[in-house]
Amino acid sequence: MTAAPRTFRIAAIPADGVGKEVVAAGRAVLDALAEISKGSAAPFAFAWEEFPWGCEFYERTGKMIDDDGLEQLKDFDAIYFGAVGWPTVPDHVSLWGLRLKICQNFDQWANIRPVHFLPGVQSPLRKADDTELDWVVVRENSEGEYAGLGGRNLSGRGPGGEVAVQSALFTEVGCERIMRFAFDLARTRSRRKVSSVTKSNAQQYGMVLWDDVFKRVAADYPDVETESVLVDAMSAKFVLHPEDLSVVVASNLNADILSDLGSALAGSLGLAASANLNPERRFPSMFEPVHGSAPDIAGQGLANPIGAVGSAALMLEHFGLPDQAARLDKAIEATTAAGILTRDVGGTATTEDVTKALIDALNV
Repeated sequence: MTAAPRTFRIAAIPADGVGKEVVAAGRAVLDALAEISKGSAAPFAFAWEEFPWGCEFYERTGKMIDDDGLEQLKDFDAIYFGAVGWPTVPDHVSLWGLRLKICQNFDQWANIRPVHFLPGVQSPLRKADDTELDWVVVRENSEGEYAGLGGRNLSGRGPGGEVAVQSALFTEVGCERIMRFAFDLARTRSRRKVSSVTKSNAQQYGMVLWDDVFKRVAADYPDVETESVLVDAMSAKFVLHPEDLSVVVASNLNADILSDLGSALAGSLGLAASANLNPERRFPSMFEPVHGSAPDIAGQGLANPIGAVGSAALMLEHFGLPDQAARLDKAIEATTAAGILTRDVGGTATTEDVTKALIDALNV
C-alpha cells in the first residue's frame, strides 16, 4: 500500500523582476521532484499559495505587503521568495517594506549562504581550477547594522543642515545564538572550523562585544578550530586563501558583503542560494536566491534559476529531507557540468532551458 504523501504548505512570493521567473522555475523543479517521490516509502508533495506582494503591488496600493500579510504567512511551512526591488520604488522602501519586514517579524535570525564552486562554471579565481573550495557564510540576520535604528533630523536648518544617525545594535543574545549555530554547523562539516569576522579595531563597542562573546562560546567547542579576522583582511582571504575557509560567521552587514563576494568568486550571484531561518520554528523560514530583481533582463527568459533551485534544496534540508536536497544539488551539478549555462556564467541557455535540464537530471 502506497503511503500518503507528506504535504508541505509553501507561500510563494515572486515579488519583482526576475524573481517571478526564478520562483516559477524553482516551483517546477520541486513539483517534478515531488512527482518522482510518488510510490516511494516517503512520498511528499507541495501545496502552493502565491502572493502578489512587491513593487507593482506598492504602486497600486502604497504598501509592499497587505496590512495582515504576516498573519497570512505565519502558518505556512516555509516561504519561497524571489527578489525585491524596481527602479520606480526607492530601494529602502521595497527592502524594508517586504523582505526585511518578514525576516525581522518572523525572527529569521540565521541567514545561511553557501559558496559552491560548480562543475562547468569558470571561476575568476585561478586557485579554483585545482583546489577544492567549499565554504558557507553564516550571517546574523536580526540586528547588527540592519537593525533599523536611527533617524534623519534637523532639516529645518536648511539645505546642507540635515543630520542622519544610523545605529548598529549588538546584543549578547543575538551574538551568542548565531555563533552557536555556526559552531554546530561546523561540527557537521569535514573541516571543523569557524572564522569570526568583525571590525573591532575601529568599532570599539558592538564589535568588541561580538569578539568577547565569540571567545566565550568557542570555549564550549574545543573540537572546533577558530580564528578571528578583521573584515578587510577576510575580504583578502576570500580571494587569496579561500581553501582555509569552512564556516564564516559575521554580522548582518559584513556577512552580506562577504557572501556576495563569495558568490562572485564562484562565478555569479545567479548561482547563490540562501536560507533565512527561524531555527526554533516558531515562524516559517524563508528561502531565496541571493541575486536581485535584475530589471535589465526581467521578462526576457535570461535569468539564472540555479540560485532559486539551490535555495529550494536548503528548504528541503529544513524539512528534514536531506536525501532529496542532495538529489537536487546533484541535478544542479549535472546541469552545469553539461554546459547548460545562462548568460551570467558564459552560456547561452535560457531560464527555460536550465529548468528543463534540471528536471531531466532528476530523472536520471
